[in-house]
Amino acid sequence: MLDRLKRALHRIYRPTQHRESPGQGGQPSNGPKTPLTGDLAQDKEWLKATLGASFDFQCRELEIGQKPSWRAALLYFDGLVDKELIDLGFLRSLLQEIPLAARPVGDRQGLLPQIKVRFLNVADVREAESYEELVDDVLAGNAALLADGCKKALILGVPGWEHRQVSEPADESVIRGPRDGFVETLRVNTALIRRRIKDPALRLEGYKIGRRTKTEVVVTYLQGIADDKIVEEVRRRLLRIDIDGILESGYLEELIEDAPYSPFAQMGNTERPDRLSACLLEGKVGILVDGSPIALKIPITFTETFQASDDYYERFWLATFLRWIRFINFLVALLLPSFYIALTTYHQELIPSPLLISIAAAREGIPFPAVLEAFLMETTLEVMREAGLRLPKPIGNAISIVGALVLGQVAVATGLVSATMVVVVGYTAIATFISPRYSFMIPIRLLRFPMMILAGTLGLFGVMVGFLAVHIHLMSLRSFGVPYMMPLAPMNWNDLKDILIRAPWWALRTRPVLNRVQELRRQRAGAGPKPEAQ
Repeated sequence: MLDRLKRALHRIYRPTQHRESPGQGGQPSNGPKTPLTGDLAQDKEWLKATLGASFDFQCRELEIGQKPSWRAALLYFDGLVDKELIDLGFLRSLLQEIPLAARPVGDRQGLLPQIKVRFLNVADVREAESYEELVDDVLAGNAALLADGCKKALILGVPGWEHRQVSEPADESVIRGPRDGFVETLRVNTALIRRRIKDPALRLEGYKIGRRTKTEVVVTYLQGIADDKIVEEVRRRLLRIDIDGILESGYLEELIEDAPYSPFAQMGNTERPDRLSACLLEGKVGILVDGSPIALKIPITFTETFQASDDYYERFWLATFLRWIRFINFLVALLLPSFYIALTTYHQELIPSPLLISIAAAREGIPFPAVLEAFLMETTLEVMREAGLRLPKPIGNAISIVGALVLGQVAVATGLVSATMVVVVGYTAIATFISPRYSFMIPIRLLRFPMMILAGTLGLFGVMVGFLAVHIHLMSLRSFGVPYMMPLAPMNWNDLKDILIRAPWWALRTRPVLNRVQELRRQRAGAGPKPEAQ
């Protein structure tokens, strides 16, 4: 009998089917709504039929007031709400303070509005008038209060799920600088940004993306500094997404980037709130996703991937030196195996005689050509790298180190590869780790293989053809309309003071032009240090 009643109520009060679109400001979608009936029994049965027989769904029956009393129900999901806050800030008021109140609560329709104003010790309280709003809020970690005879529900913002504590990011550690990083909870991440930028112009725009996950996404920028066209383009690309779920910021990155088939990322990412705050001050736009500690930065350029947080906390001489080290080793990571293959296979006359004799002696008895030897070593390196990442950390580190030493020694001893090739591949692997952005070096690791094929077939001519093809591709990329190679192409001399070098802070008087900022100047002229005369 009860099952029949549920099915009948579900047919009567079933919400109209429609395609959900992301709502702005955390609001539900704008499709048709099914209003609450005001009959507590029917409303509860509809919700139970919609949410199913979930063991974590709780329905707390209540009797509010006395002479007369009204039936009510508190609905929430166990594990998503703060039970202590419900007990102390909500249930105690309803069950103890209302019966002792000097004035009566009022009629049925005014019951919940008066409770909201007079008796609730919860800061975040709002009203809902439809089943769709009610279900969305309960699934988002809020509690809902229904009362018999009232066609509205009170939504109590009492989320209380467990979350990871703020700690230093593992892949963006610094020697000097803050030690906090983003976590998987969106509200914590927005607070970390607010803590650093205490400016009323800081904007945090909320969206819900995903028909089933309804993931909260926040777009943040500084109004009056960020380019309005870039901000509007970010909004447009987010609002056109139609997908069932968003579980990580990587989903958004692939859905809104300019060139989806390019191996190079057209959006930056970071786990550091200080770095995202610095980008906002430069006129960039940030995207935070609930459930992900990785924030996206828009737009991004090729040269920005060589900049680390330490560059702006240490002396500018050291930062400039380290940037040149990163530039040079980027070329090493991409071209060193290819140059070795081309020189040893086709252009031995370009190698100095003593070095050529050493290489020839090391390669004596090697059964494979240089290109196949390099492929064997690079593939083995990638396998060990992946194995080290997937295994538990203590075991992974041990296997990576022992595997590299043992396999390298055995391969040389048995004559499968030369010692020179082991040195070349080993230094290339080290060069890939010098970039502050792990994700940026992934395309370099992939492009090494076609570059080695070109070197093995065409020699140095093939290497130059491959390098020019990569360069032309980088020149053609855009990040939300901004040229990927700015400020090198097109050239902007003013922005080079934070690209090829890191000028001292008192010389960085303007924001980068590449971000199309509205307010270019950061500090007044002549702000350099001026020691007092002795």
